[in-house]
Amino acid sequence: MNKLITKDIVNIVNNMCDIIIRNEVYFCDLDSPAGDGDFGMSLSKGFKQLRSEWEDISNEDIGKFLKGCGMIITEHCGGASGPIWGSAFRSAGKYANGKLELSLKEFAEILQSAADGIQKIGGAKLGDKTLLDALIPAIESLKVSANGDEEILEAMKKSAKEAVIGAENTKKIVASKGRATYVGERSLDHPDAGATAIGIIFTEVVENLIKS
Repeated sequence: MNKLITKDIVNIVNNMCDIIIRNEVYFCDLDSPAGDGDFGMSLSKGFKQLRSEWEDISNEDIGKFLKGCGMIITEHCGGASGPIWGSAFRSAGKYANGKLELSLKEFAEILQSAADGIQKIGGAKLGDKTLLDALIPAIESLKVSANGDEEILEAMKKSAKEAVIGAENTKKIVASKGRATYVGERSLDHPDAGATAIGIIFTEVVENLIKS
């Protein structure tokens, strides 16, 4: 696989819906020690709505599809998840405007655009114990693979491993953004729920792409 076409991106997001909805309770449990304990429910709510409106947006080009996802997620995800995840999708959609396929380099850039959108709206950075601690290492891995002209699936496998490592490393960080800042040092030894979700999503998406 050397390109990701619109169908591939639609399948990836469809797979994300499955993963997020299936892990709703687990993501809430992860969020409980340092957050409100509603992360999984908030995220799942938006992605369930996305699934219900799927037919209205899944036949667009990559950019329009991702923007459509972003609008639905922004409106229907609860708490901070709506603005954060919605901004990620809208920013990715803006980058992919009019595109019908993506090279590995472009796929890395589309995810970079998503991370930039998250940082713009939330002000978080690498090391703040947020989903960016998994997302940014995954993106950097994809960029390295793109520079080495690697095959997309192999690059994505490496990227998923970096996301999981990044999520695991959040156990060592005292939160400086979000609800977890209220518990201070007590956030240590607990992984960030958003970062863990990114690791799980990346891993399962790659596994399903390999099977398909």
